[in-house]
Amino acid sequence: MPILTLTSDIGYKDYITGAIKGRLWQNNPAWQIADISHNITPFNYNEAAYFVRSAYPHFPMYSWHIVLVNLFHSPSPRCLIAFQNGHFFACADNGLLPMILDEGPYECIVLPIAPENIANSMAWMDAIGAAIQSVDNGTSLHLLGEEPEQIVTRSAVQPLLYDDYIESRIIFVDRFENVVVNVMKSDFDKVGRGRRFEISFKNDDRITKISEHYGSVPEGDKLAFFNTAGYLEIAVNKGNAAGLFGLQAFSGNAEEKFTNSRLFYQTVRIRFVD
Repeated sequence: MPILTLTSDIGYKDYITGAIKGRLWQNNPAWQIADISHNITPFNYNEAAYFVRSAYPHFPMYSWHIVLVNLFHSPSPRCLIAFQNGHFFACADNGLLPMILDEGPYECIVLPIAPENIANSMAWMDAIGAAIQSVDNGTSLHLLGEEPEQIVTRSAVQPLLYDDYIESRIIFVDRFENVVVNVMKSDFDKVGRGRRFEISFKNDDRITKISEHYGSVPEGDKLAFFNTAGYLEIAVNKGNAAGLFGLQAFSGNAEEKFTNSRLFYQTVRIRFVD
């Protein structure tokens, strides 16, 4: 019996998230459905990819991960199902799938949905649910749809690695206003080579060491550490890092922007010194 996860930018203000689960349960009431998040910033592919990439390895093999972000991105939307690393993924052909998955190869099909239902999100759930049930009954994925000649590609925002510094993007700010940047420990070690470093902010604030966790510093102090997903996180113990340092998640539109007459930065530089 597979476990299903849901990730979306729909939120919880209306009935849609509940209706989606109900529609899936019509295929099999015994399915276990877990929410990764329904609070993805609308149309934010980088944030959605970060959430799914970070969460799915913690689920049992052969789980299904349904990602409902900007389904109807084009006049002729398509639903893709892919299999990689022992997990199934279902999402629109809008460039998100390559951002979630490691570089190929991976098995991928276009799931058939009747043209008259292509703009109906509940019809997508019916088609995905039927596909999950078929695979669970032993049907091979490649029998459920045609392999696409090509799919929409979209690259996840990558850090810029130089000899002595890393230019990184903020990909997520959590509810405590801790800031996650798109630097993995492997990136940090590759450029740093064991050297001293500093992460600089406005007003000459700096972080010069990697901590283990939030409690590694006194309350109110700033810190940086690698979170459970392996990404660099900047925080203030029981404080507000994003607000204090004037940081917000990268939108894809500009390096920095004004909001309510304040300047918010969407990049973080890490400088290494000998």
